[in-house]
Amino acid sequence: MADKSYDAIIIGGGHHGTIIAPYLAKAGLSVGVFERLDHLGGGAVTQEGPAPGFNMNFCAHFTRFFGHPAYKEFNLRAEGLEYMFPETNECMLFDDGSSYASYAAWRVVNPETGEVEFSETNMNKTYDQIAQFSKKDAETYLRLTEMYKEKWRPAFKKYRYSPPTPWGTPDAYEEMFSDPKSGIEPSMQFWNCKQFARYFFESDELRILTNRGFLTSAGIFPDDLPGIGMMIAAIHLVLGWESAAIAKGGTGAITKALVSAGKKLGVEYFVNSEVNQIMVENGKATGIRLTDGTEIAAKQMVIGDIGNAQMFDRMLNPDLKTDQLQRKLETNLYDRGHVWWGTVAMHELPDYKAAKNNPVVNACPRTYWGPKDLAYIEDKYMHEVILLGMASKFFGLTAPDSIWDPSRVVEGKHSVLIEDYTSPMHFFSRKDWRQLSEEFFTEYLKQWGKYAPNMKKSNIIGYRVTNPVDLQDTHLDMKNGSWCCGSMAGSQSGRFRGEPGGFRTFINNLYMCSSAMFGGGGIARGASYNCYKVIAEDFGLRKPE
Repeated sequence: MADKSYDAIIIGGGHHGTIIAPYLAKAGLSVGVFERLDHLGGGAVTQEGPAPGFNMNFCAHFTRFFGHPAYKEFNLRAEGLEYMFPETNECMLFDDGSSYASYAAWRVVNPETGEVEFSETNMNKTYDQIAQFSKKDAETYLRLTEMYKEKWRPAFKKYRYSPPTPWGTPDAYEEMFSDPKSGIEPSMQFWNCKQFARYFFESDELRILTNRGFLTSAGIFPDDLPGIGMMIAAIHLVLGWESAAIAKGGTGAITKALVSAGKKLGVEYFVNSEVNQIMVENGKATGIRLTDGTEIAAKQMVIGDIGNAQMFDRMLNPDLKTDQLQRKLETNLYDRGHVWWGTVAMHELPDYKAAKNNPVVNACPRTYWGPKDLAYIEDKYMHEVILLGMASKFFGLTAPDSIWDPSRVVEGKHSVLIEDYTSPMHFFSRKDWRQLSEEFFTEYLKQWGKYAPNMKKSNIIGYRVTNPVDLQDTHLDMKNGSWCCGSMAGSQSGRFRGEPGGFRTFINNLYMCSSAMFGGGGIARGASYNCYKVIAEDFGLRKPE
């Protein structure tokens, strides 16, 4: 006899679990969410740090959740999720003193609804920034902007928030293969990141930033295959088409708003409640068992906001897996998406040397800096990162969110997120990772100071660096510390992500909605929304608005 029962049980209270829960509850189901940790949110968590009085994002940082369907459906603005939208977007500073900054071509004009409108003024500002390096690239920017407006942008939204089509049925991107005006050709689905950068741009500056953009979007390197979707995502960042967005209070505000909406609809959330087993009878998921022995019955379905590592290797009876299923599980790689990630509390913001000629770079939400060395990022950077744990030349990413959101810091002070890439966790021991974390920050500060001379130890109040060990310890499906829950290159992206099951697993009434599924890593990439669509179809539930 079960200790309790729900129509729908969700394993894991990560960001996808907190998204799908209110959808199920709004459809009239009783919903229970069971989370292993002592807090909800998964990657969407903000905690105190890196010094008293400061708050930092532990994992996810760059979010545009105001564009997710759940933002409007559950009126998350009224639940406390407030975004701020700077005019600037991405910028990159080079070691020769030159710089580039983009402005949002699609500006958010209504922060409450997320409504956007096209800004020709901002488009022209970005054009001028690119023209510093290449008039041809500036003209390409105008051409791509028109293509994005007419073709890529509608396909991007349709693709993200629709379940994947079966093989042989073109998805929103593949439909563009037969449209000569789309600029997308079938061969591009097999191009690597380096090829896309070289195809679209002639300047070293934009080619470098494009390769770094693929790391930001998908954790993949220049020789990896991104697919059409991740190509558009990366180019969209490089050219700054959509507004940057900063969640007031940090990424954890997304979780708070979703949980608040869920509770109003009757969702029950349980933390410190680790699931030990998914119960299956006659090929059908019937409930869960917690590590303390508590059994919870599922009247209709069990949904995992977890990946293959937990669902198939830890929670299901091994006898349920065939040899073919096990072989497919072993093809899932966790060899991409490993980061040095942290937050620095400081007395004053970085004052970049490049700001003398381009003042706007001192206030960009995504600020990159690195050497103007295309050959290095194309052919050497990845090898140093993998073998040594960090590159000799960083392509740093910094985000001075406290400019727009002073609620995260002590009055008069600032904080900046920092990021660069590293190797899979198993390459070094835990002791080595602790040492490497200190070495990384020391070297990061040294190289940062070449671009912003005021970034000295005397300007630092405190810092906290997260490494792959920290990620795997807190997020079990981020194996080897892969923030994207498995490589997002090649066959582990698009409709094939989530093999061997997909949203519907091989167990009846057992579903998966995590970042390991179609959509991939990222807070607003649609996995849980699309999973709900699949469930709604299977059970005849209401369709999402």
